[in-house]
Amino acid sequence: MDLILLLIIFISLELFESNWQKADSLHSLILNNFYLYQKNLLLYFTFHASFIYTIFLCFYLNNFGFWMSSILIIKFLDISFKLSMMKKLSNGEELINVMPMNIKMTPIFRYMNVLIYPISFFFAVNLF
Repeated sequence: MDLILLLIIFISLELFESNWQKADSLHSLILNNFYLYQKNLLLYFTFHASFIYTIFLCFYLNNFGFWMSSILIIKFLDISFKLSMMKKLSNGEELINVMPMNIKMTPIFRYMNVLIYPISFFFAVNLF
């Protein structure tokens, strides 16, 4: 039951992240992130709660295997990539130079993380 509760919390945090970043296009998503980045960097990290929760899960479950480490590394790279873009935008670069392609964000694309990370968590803790 403990693992199911941890999974439900994980899914909830992923839904939270997907909803605060909700946008019609990739450029809008980046601008949503940039708005929060400009307010406060600590607040920006706090809104990436699933990354913090993943670190907690690694230590709480003492699980640093392939699947759990993969989740952590992908989330770290995602935040690092976004921070790199935020830094460029704060230095005055145009959004089109930072992210040349403006991809339409469909609901499937927007909520893909709610499927991928919990399924990876299933494999990480051997729930199957």
